[in-house]
Amino acid sequence: MTINKVSLNDRFDLEKKIVIASGTQALVRLMLNQAVRDRVNGINSAGLVTGYRGSPLGGVDATFTKAEKFLKKNNIKFQYGLNEDLAATAIWGSQQTELRNEGKYDGVFGLWYGKGPGVDRCGDVFRHSNLAGTSKYGGVLVAMGDDHSAESSTELHQSEYALVDAMMPILSPAGVQDILDFGIKGWALSRYSGLWVGIKCLKDTIEVTEVVDAAYDRVKIVDPEDKNHEELNIRLGDTPATREDRLHNKKLRAAKIFVRANKLNRVDYSPNEKKLGIISAGKSWLDTVHALSLLGIDREEAEKYKLTTLKLGMVWPIDDGFVKEWADGLDKILVVEEKRGLIESQVKEALYGTVNSPKIIGKHDDNGELLLPSNGVLDPIIVGKAIANKLIGSSKSEKLENALNSMSIGSRSEANTPAPDRIPYFCSGCPHNSSTKIPEGSIAYAGIGCHTMAIWMDRATDGPTHMGGEGINWIGQAPFSNRNHVFQNLGDGTYNHSGLLAIRAAVASNANITYKILFNDAVAMTGGQSHEGDLSADEIIKELNAAGVKRVVGVFDEKEEFDLNDYRNLCEMVPRSELMRIQEELASTSGVTAIVYIQTCAAEKRRRRKKGLFPDPKRRIFINSEVCEGCGDCGIKSNCVSILPEETELGRKRKIDQSSCNKDFSCVNGFCPSFVSVIGAEIKKSTTEQLKIPEIPDVTVPSIDKTYNIVVTGIGGTGVVTVGALLGMASYIEGKGAGVMEMAGLAQKGGAVHIHCRIAESPEDISVVRVASGEAHTLIGGDLLVTAGDKTLSLLRRDRSKVVCNEMEAITGEFTRDTEFTLPSDGMKLALNAKVGPDNVHYIDANRISSKYLGDTIFSNTVLLGMAYQSKLLPLKRESLLEAIRLNGAAVDGNLLAFELGRYYVYQPDFFQKTKLEDIKKADYTFESILAYRSKRLEGYQSKKLARKYEELCSKAKDLNENLGASVARGYYKLLAYKDEYEVARLHTEYLENQVKDSFSGFKQLRFNLAPPLFSKRDKNGYLIKREFGPWMFTTMKLLAKGKYLRGTWLDPFHFTKERLTERKLISEYERDVEYIMQYYNENNHNTCINLALLPLQIRGFGHVKEQAINKSDKIRSNLKGIISGDHSNQKLSAAE
Repeated sequence: MTINKVSLNDRFDLEKKIVIASGTQALVRLMLNQAVRDRVNGINSAGLVTGYRGSPLGGVDATFTKAEKFLKKNNIKFQYGLNEDLAATAIWGSQQTELRNEGKYDGVFGLWYGKGPGVDRCGDVFRHSNLAGTSKYGGVLVAMGDDHSAESSTELHQSEYALVDAMMPILSPAGVQDILDFGIKGWALSRYSGLWVGIKCLKDTIEVTEVVDAAYDRVKIVDPEDKNHEELNIRLGDTPATREDRLHNKKLRAAKIFVRANKLNRVDYSPNEKKLGIISAGKSWLDTVHALSLLGIDREEAEKYKLTTLKLGMVWPIDDGFVKEWADGLDKILVVEEKRGLIESQVKEALYGTVNSPKIIGKHDDNGELLLPSNGVLDPIIVGKAIANKLIGSSKSEKLENALNSMSIGSRSEANTPAPDRIPYFCSGCPHNSSTKIPEGSIAYAGIGCHTMAIWMDRATDGPTHMGGEGINWIGQAPFSNRNHVFQNLGDGTYNHSGLLAIRAAVASNANITYKILFNDAVAMTGGQSHEGDLSADEIIKELNAAGVKRVVGVFDEKEEFDLNDYRNLCEMVPRSELMRIQEELASTSGVTAIVYIQTCAAEKRRRRKKGLFPDPKRRIFINSEVCEGCGDCGIKSNCVSILPEETELGRKRKIDQSSCNKDFSCVNGFCPSFVSVIGAEIKKSTTEQLKIPEIPDVTVPSIDKTYNIVVTGIGGTGVVTVGALLGMASYIEGKGAGVMEMAGLAQKGGAVHIHCRIAESPEDISVVRVASGEAHTLIGGDLLVTAGDKTLSLLRRDRSKVVCNEMEAITGEFTRDTEFTLPSDGMKLALNAKVGPDNVHYIDANRISSKYLGDTIFSNTVLLGMAYQSKLLPLKRESLLEAIRLNGAAVDGNLLAFELGRYYVYQPDFFQKTKLEDIKKADYTFESILAYRSKRLEGYQSKKLARKYEELCSKAKDLNENLGASVARGYYKLLAYKDEYEVARLHTEYLENQVKDSFSGFKQLRFNLAPPLFSKRDKNGYLIKREFGPWMFTTMKLLAKGKYLRGTWLDPFHFTKERLTERKLISEYERDVEYIMQYYNENNHNTCINLALLPLQIRGFGHVKEQAINKSDKIRSNLKGIISGDHSNQKLSAAE
């Protein structure tokens, strides 16, 4: 096979015609193409790009920045915008350059970009600038990014009407090729008509990657033949009335004439006799084409149904004359458009009063019933049903009926799927884990940015407002509320964008509000961009002081080598441990106050550390699993997703995922002595097993019938998007057509990611990228939870789809709050097997394989890719996939080996079974094994005497019932082996060093995070305060561990402390409870007796955490005993509890 020589820069190389590019990259190529077109035509032009990021246009600024050398060669300037309307004003200014003969160029063609809410805020500048007009050799495109499904927005939004209000023509591309073509025509339209021109950008058209024809001379511009046309460009001296007259009566007319001359509207199906019509545009056109394909309606079938289709390029104002010509002779027209109807009303107006005008349906059918809703989003299934049932109706053939039934079966909901949602979450070590906490009884309002996720994290946070309006809703609420004060979260990006004005408004109203300005030194939500103007924390504090904020307090993270001298004269500065105290003080302060919380974004911190640009503390936090009780207080205190479950013989405990840990260290605040600071430690690289992979026979790749459809699932931030990029690049290398779609934004924060990929022999064979219900041929499941979710299962069909899936359980953020949270893995596998058949699903622990043989789980997705290839599930050659990995340039050697490992797993599965990837055998949970393991531990804990006492009571229970005996063995041990000072010291000195050596390659010292009750301070709640102790504590612990024989004697200095008295009381109570169980036990109350016997397992933690657990278990104990004896008078819990 011939492999084409390609480069990642092909998309920006003007000598390359056929390239692979995303919609965002196409915007860069579009600017380059316009520049060269102007040069060829003798126009000395320049270009300006500016706007403000936001999904689905979140990556525009990063993409243009990377392409700087290409832009510079072509006189194109990319300028970051402080916010959307200021950026739009700058674009307006670019059109004024030649007005006074002061321009360096003949004209400047401009591109503005922004998401829907930013379009809304630009209403005034859009109106002014569109009335004023564009330069003759300039022109303006307005790329408006809409998020119709709110996948990365606070609300679902549609922006066309905002541009209609400014009377700006709107083009609606249906893919990357259209972006390139419509963009060139859009600038020509803008120059011809003097209008700014909108170009609609949706996930399905801008966040897709496709193989396209990017030749600069592909599009031929036709100069309309219009005798009445006059120059309509920007000029000096016009009155407002003159500008309005030109816009209404000349410019819009010119736009329609240009569009018709340049064929932006296209009739697709055009039968000899036509009776039925479909009209659509953009993403909805993709849904329509897809629906027709699913229904089996090709050109031949369309001829039978007398069906014609019209794809509009300009959706406002429509070319009514063209629509009339197309509609002539039709009986019925279906208008397919997502969200509110824009086209439908114009079509009705255009055809109103015409002879034999057709019936027009769209949002409603002939009977006025809802058909294509204006809320939510459309898909090919919804559109297909509308076409079949409401447009064609009773004329449906048997073939069409069968296609409709098949479509309905494929779209059935998998309501019985047990998989919970994988919702986005704060990154490991994210500053917002700490900064968004507020005092009990307070409330906080959310804002725009990552910190909005606090809404679903039990933090009394709600009510996001629009960007720049943070806190202003409180101005209207406060005079009429019984609440005296609120907190308002405000990201530094939003502050820089427009937030300062909101604070000034709050000051003017004298509202009682505390702004928490979360300075993380990056616009983290959209990719970690720096702030426009390099805004710093001290500059924010100065502005707040100048704005009249009554009290400003800076809160900082001491680990970041913070120089307090920079802030000494600006405001009070406190470490983040003081945040709660400061918040309580400010909540009782009248007027506007502010906290500037200064801590760098965790993801950005990680990136900078890799480049040596950020301090990297030579310290790691380690949990001694022997000491850990699994209480979960560390997760509650830190909210950190790097704290993972550690399943042990003694129950679920906690461990830190060192590879994902970003060294925030707030987990240490959990009240537990198991946390150890390991100084000078480096993560120990997994000892990779040397594996010599033999020659693996190549496979015959599947053939492509029209398109081959692949879905890839995974977790945002784990490299799953790279798999889609590799598939697209490999297709391009082979000269095939490819389309890949993925969505950034919140999903990258540990959320569920879906990649849709279509591969075809030719780019022309791909009409839509999104894979519809039941269409997937191959599913590469990078995460079992996402793969078994309802959204993914709906894409599969039993007689078509095959799956390779990573069975490793990746815990969700829910675990930080729910100590017993588990994934229903067996149920998820059952749902997946039921959907496609067990023979069509192959599971692999890709994480364990990549860790064992490559030393890092980051390669797991590439292992799956190799497995899919060798399973004949990819229509691509091995050579092209390997070349795509090389071109990607990231960890090339590791990814090449990972791909071959995946192949080898399919070729020789027995080898991996023989190597026993499951290194930890499942424990034998018989009574004897449980008793023996714990009895041995009690000897080490105290003595053989204690072990014998334990065995005697457990054996009595076992004589009654073996399951009961096993339950008593667990519960009794938990209480007998309570972790006092002696035991914590023993567990550290006997087990810690070996555990640390297993995880780290050398270390300088161990430091301990403890709160010794005899000499530790207490906080305002009376809780002991932890502090760090040096290596000397280890020596002290060795001595203390030897004192275990004093435990419970009069010589024990801890004997009469409240905690130790309580623990001895619990033992006595449990022994009586076991006697109680044996007295009343019968088969009817068996389960209740088991629950009472296991109740001590719920008593976990240390100090006040354990005390709270005891209080909770006391209530449950009383209830259970009443049920066992049949006496319910002493029950204290409600039925609900």
